[in-house]
Amino acid sequence: MQGHGQTQPVKPPPSTGVLVSLRVFFVVISVCSFGLLGWVLMLRLALVTRKSLDWGLLVATFSAEMLGFVLIGTEPGEEIHTTGAWTGLALLLGSLVPVISYYLAAEIRHFHALGYAYQAFAAHRPPAHAYGYPQSQPPYTAGTGPHTPVPRMAPIPGPPSATPTPAPPPQRPAPARIDQVRAELDELSDYLRKHEDGR
Repeated sequence: MQGHGQTQPVKPPPSTGVLVSLRVFFVVISVCSFGLLGWVLMLRLALVTRKSLDWGLLVATFSAEMLGFVLIGTEPGEEIHTTGAWTGLALLLGSLVPVISYYLAAEIRHFHALGYAYQAFAAHRPPAHAYGYPQSQPPYTAGTGPHTPVPRMAPIPGPPSATPTPAPPPQRPAPARIDQVRAELDELSDYLRKHEDGR
């Protein structure tokens, strides 16, 4: 028999406290370096989401920050006087706000969706001890679809065309599996009696 196979487990997302601490840590690093380490935010985001867009933005951010660093480094004195150095400073500080904003928005969205996926997986996964069909659902019989227990029929003496009436239910409840086996045996007996009478 072929089953559906096991579904891939979904890892639970990290706790909110851990995520907030990491976000604060990476934003502080970027701000304290005056935008020079803003690419670290994008690297973390690309590693977490694994999207090609985020990898592309990592390359663009790194390139812009390195260009800004080089333009500031070409300034002959200690103070900024040239247009190139001002452009480099604008690249470093100007990329800081969009990088932080995008990082926070994309990471929060990613972990929010991951949390929903984990909750949906946890709500629909079968119990760990179950093997095969869940025990809460009755098994199917060949060609009949879902099986519903049939009450036992007691034969009534009289003409063979009389319809049998249901027997009174047993006094104590029997386990569901025993009732199912009894019902199937009764159906088999009725089937054999009908074929025997037809001969």
